[in-house]
Amino acid sequence: MSEYGGAVDEPPQTPRSRLADYAEMSGAPAAEAPVTPSPPPSPPQPDPQPDPKQTARSAEPVVADPVAGDPEAEARRRAFAALLGEFRRTAVLVPLGDEGGPDGEPGLLTADFNGIRFILAFSDEQALARYAQARGEFAREWTYQTILGAKLLDVAVPAAGVPCGVALDCADGPDGMVFPPVRGIVPDEAAVDRDEGERGSS
Repeated sequence: MSEYGGAVDEPPQTPRSRLADYAEMSGAPAAEAPVTPSPPPSPPQPDPQPDPKQTARSAEPVVADPVAGDPEAEARRRAFAALLGEFRRTAVLVPLGDEGGPDGEPGLLTADFNGIRFILAFSDEQALARYAQARGEFAREWTYQTILGAKLLDVAVPAAGVPCGVALDCADGPDGMVFPPVRGIVPDEAAVDRDEGERGSS
């Protein structure tokens, strides 16, 4: 897994935050050596009547129509759609990477996983602190931007120039979420599952 920078049209606010205090609040010991987290594994299927909030967190992306007559698939589709809508309306923290973008400015922090680039986003400073702690870098200052989820999916993902999605709170295991570059999540022109005929005509 390697890190790269991406570019966003408008430069949002870029506060600097020292995350040592937040890392201590998490209650976990600092990592002995830096580790590179990967997008969270697919969570188990929800119970027949799960808690709505937990269902949204654990739902897998379902962008195609579910099999007719499958209420569980339909419930998962609706739960993920609700989570996606909430993410699009929410401003999240996106750290800046070491490498600069086309204009020479630092780009968004990303990580490559299975041939797909993911922009790393965090719900709040505590979630970012847990990621920094997992890397063994919570004592240094991290510069980040506050970006609306919709802008990440609609602007930053297509601007990456490669298959790209968004990983939210990637250091939190099953409590994190991955938004892959598929139709219904990112613009069709940036989706990896669009029809080959559409690729040729674009």
